[in-house]
Amino acid sequence: MTLNRRRWLAAMGAGFGALTASRNLPALSDDSQDKRKQPLDLSDFQPRSMLHVTETRLERAKFPVIDIHTHLGWSKVSTNGTPMSEEMMFFVPAEELLQVMDRKNVRIMVNLTGGHGSGVGQSVAEFDRKHPGRFLSFTELFWSRVAEPGYSKFQADEIARARQAGAHGLKVLKQLGLVLRDQGVRGPLIKVDDPRFDPCWEACAALNMPVAIHVGDPEAFFLPIDRFNERFEELNNHPDWSFYGQDFPSFKAIMDALYRVVARHPKTQFVALHVGCNAENLAFVSQQLDRNKNLHVELAARIGELGRQPRATRKFFDRYQDRILFGTDATPNGVDVPQQIFGDQLYEIYYRFLETDDEYFDYAPARVPPQGRWRISGIHLPDEILRKVYWGNAARLLGVQA
Repeated sequence: MTLNRRRWLAAMGAGFGALTASRNLPALSDDSQDKRKQPLDLSDFQPRSMLHVTETRLERAKFPVIDIHTHLGWSKVSTNGTPMSEEMMFFVPAEELLQVMDRKNVRIMVNLTGGHGSGVGQSVAEFDRKHPGRFLSFTELFWSRVAEPGYSKFQADEIARARQAGAHGLKVLKQLGLVLRDQGVRGPLIKVDDPRFDPCWEACAALNMPVAIHVGDPEAFFLPIDRFNERFEELNNHPDWSFYGQDFPSFKAIMDALYRVVARHPKTQFVALHVGCNAENLAFVSQQLDRNKNLHVELAARIGELGRQPRATRKFFDRYQDRILFGTDATPNGVDVPQQIFGDQLYEIYYRFLETDDEYFDYAPARVPPQGRWRISGIHLPDEILRKVYWGNAARLLGVQA
């Protein structure tokens, strides 16, 4: 194909104006044409959208908010993910958090990582009791003792003690299924539906404590890190986040195990975090919600997935409006993960997604989006559903009065 023929085809794609302009260009050899190409590293590619669309800034939520998914502290953990100490480390004082909460109309913040053992009492004292009505703490499992004889009864008893200390629920980290092993770091991975945890789920049911559970990660994390992986940039920067290969279970195996647990304990109220741990597949999550009336979901760190399928997401919110909770995964000054930040901008993006019909906007304040190179659209929920998502559903689950 001649150079002029290639120019003609390219101009046809750009429009006849470009074709006319191309007639005045000097003839270029194939070598000269190649030299006009500019190399660009993917990490430096930051395209600016040419769309002229509505940009709405919402400084406050329309209704009071319960953020059911934050991490205000952490216990020290070893390399295999088991806590080394019951002592808690808190990222920032509660007084600093309250300033942002008041500006953004966040009435209550739920600290999911409230520790285990004596750490629960530290979290409750630091947040819940010092500022009544503004913070609620969850407890966590004793991962380090899971291989010991009598663990099931011990852990169930510890959940009861945490409840007496002021804990409002139980948080299960993704250590279960992906990190936690029998026999230390050399044994097999412990499955999500391991029966030794059954007494824990039943204890939560008896104590009226919801279980906020995160298993797995985005589906792309279980696939090869190659040119077909839509999260390539993220995983290429953090290859240790990948769960592909070795002895890791498949994504499907993780999901199946989670929902076997939910079905096996119908009296326990489960909150499957990050949109049921499968935000990319709303049809699958819908099936689980239909099958399990004790299942709830929340949207923390997944508006990037929800907002790129706004019509399906809006239908999902319409159908399950009584079982969707608001959360952000906010971690003030905690870990170096772009979506896990805390501040005004984070909440404003969530409010924009839920309350407006804005199109094609950034879903994360980081320079490089943490989940993928796409933008999202708002779903413009009606007030009736907004009230439930922001407040009502979580308040009912947590026993919070208006």
